Amino acid sequence: MPSSPGALFQLLRDGVPRTKADLAAETGFARSTIATRVEELLASELVTPAGESTSTGGRPPATFAFNPAARCVLAVDLGGTHARIAVTNLSSEVLAEDEQELAIALGPATVLDAVCATGERLLAQTGMGHEQLIGIGIGLPGPVEFATGRPVSPPIMPGWDGFDVPGYLRQTFDVPILVDNDVNAMALGEHHLIYPDVANMMFVKIGTGIGAGIISDAQLQHGAQGAAGDLGHVAVPDGDQTPCTCGNRGCLEAVASGPAIAAYLRSQGVEVPNLSALLQLVRDGHPEAIQATRGAGRQVGAVLASCVNLLNPSVIVIGGLVSTAGEHFLAGIRETVYSRSLPLATQHLRILGTLTSGRAGMLGASALVTAHALSAEHVNLLLAGTSAVGQRS
Repeated sequence: MPSSPGALFQLLRDGVPRTKADLAAETGFARSTIATRVEELLASELVTPAGESTSTGGRPPATFAFNPAARCVLAVDLGGTHARIAVTNLSSEVLAEDEQELAIALGPATVLDAVCATGERLLAQTGMGHEQLIGIGIGLPGPVEFATGRPVSPPIMPGWDGFDVPGYLRQTFDVPILVDNDVNAMALGEHHLIYPDVANMMFVKIGTGIGAGIISDAQLQHGAQGAAGDLGHVAVPDGDQTPCTCGNRGCLEAVASGPAIAAYLRSQGVEVPNLSALLQLVRDGHPEAIQATRGAGRQVGAVLASCVNLLNPSVIVIGGLVSTAGEHFLAGIRETVYSRSLPLATQHLRILGTLTSGRAGMLGASALVTAHALSAEHVNLLLAGTSAVGQRS
């Protein structure tokens, strides 16, 4: 497949306009092959004319570039109580979006029906139809077997275990559908939008639960069954015996998640009815709330220190609701990571709050699709008129 149109397209995905001579020089393909492949890509609209290059004598040569407006993606970020849904172009730029309250506990049929209805409305709003839709990406707040797109024993998702999410959505949208857990999607979104040049990073979400997405050598890591990054069920180093929902004791999620911090404060006589109330106490300068939040940050940092020694990321991004408590939580994480990790591993390490304002999961879901659908293999299928519609590979 080295001289295929899909292979040539990979060069053009960076958006830099090139002439046919440029493409021939970069690929080593014959001029006649380049001309044929460019015409195929122009016909698909994945590539578009981009003006004329500077002339070195005679008529200036035409240039060509990636056209992100050629198709669109439906990107879905589902949380425990919310849904963020967007139509994006092929560069993951949002064309239309919607955010709504939607409890994941309502079950797969109710939630996915709402996703389909919103998706149809947003497509109509952008003037796009099903024929322009290249795929759907969806992030779920629980473990997902990436190869099948099915949730596996998700603790806060009653009725979702083993549910065929791609199959259900395909009844409405007959396109490739990729499903991943929400933290992996957030890691992709933060990497794509904020840190595209960082090859090794982690995204850690701390809210109702705790999880991590791992980017290594610029690739999202799923592990053998898609369970990589399940940070919340790593035992904290201090031997805490707090029971966890997974059946074990002393898991990070049981001692440092939002509900865990709130439960600890209630045991100390502080009125904390929910996570929002906890965050407000911290913002208001409540000393016990600040102390508990910073202590939870230290617990997270103790587990992350092992991850830093093992994976050696250059950036760790902290997201999720608890991260909005401000610098107190981040300070606790940094304090422990830098004191417990090897000096070489922390020499250039940055630990930062998320910069995507809650949109990382949605943008990552879009990037998940474009990485799949715009691969050389799938571009070749698209141009051959045998697009892998309704299939993941």
